[in-house]
Amino acid sequence: MPVDGIFGTTIDLLGKNIDLRTKNQNLISSNIANAETPNYTPKALEFEQELQDAVKNGSKGTPAITNPRHLPLKGAATRLQSVTGQVVETPAKTPGNDGNSVELENEMSRMVENQIMYNASVQMLSKKFSDLSMAIKGGN
Repeated sequence: MPVDGIFGTTIDLLGKNIDLRTKNQNLISSNIANAETPNYTPKALEFEQELQDAVKNGSKGTPAITNPRHLPLKGAATRLQSVTGQVVETPAKTPGNDGNSVELENEMSRMVENQIMYNASVQMLSKKFSDLSMAIKGGN
């Protein structure tokens, strides 16, 4: 039995945000681990705009593709569940003599920012489930 939409888009959005933040954290960790690797270019996962677009398109009631013969409509690919982000290279303005363009200070600040956003999403998701649990129990 499909349960899509039973919790609204908030839980789906927070879950997707947590997944993407985890992937971004792995990329940042990889950048830090390769801070001494010659010719290494740091990478990041960009997904915020794609996620915002998916939420906007989802609220307009984009029709679901329920049959393989259905043709996707413009914008249908940006639905929330299909958001994967895009890995982009983020080289430093002044790479080192070995061609490595990782700046540890930038990577550490990006890691902290990503971790804060991850923790905020987890706390909001936890609160949402706590509220649902309270509603199921009848407010006790």
